[in-house]
Amino acid sequence: MHGVPTKYQSHQILMKYKKHIFICTNLKPDGKKSCGEVHGMQLVDAFKQLVKDHNLSVDVRAQKAGCLDVCGFGPALVVYPEGVFYGKVQLEDVQEIFDKHIVHNEPVERLRLKF
Repeated sequence: MHGVPTKYQSHQILMKYKKHIFICTNLKPDGKKSCGEVHGMQLVDAFKQLVKDHNLSVDVRAQKAGCLDVCGFGPALVVYPEGVFYGKVQLEDVQEIFDKHIVHNEPVERLRLKF
């Protein structure tokens, strides 16, 4: 029947994007170390540029996020739907994360946070 989900469809998680990258840009008060202070927005801009350059805007979204609660490992980001957290991310790491994880579904183990 049109418009009525099948048993299988009712258990699927439908996502707008195949990959969704949330980059912490949180700024803490009183000059405390935070992802936003280090280079959070630069990371956001770098990921957004790669998404645009690879014509993946329909499938991939990169955006700023508030605190991801892993401040000791910042700058940090998380990639969904896998929920893979990355820490101590530098601008030089963006291309590797993009190529390996976003394009080829292989998390970058050297930056991955394991809880």
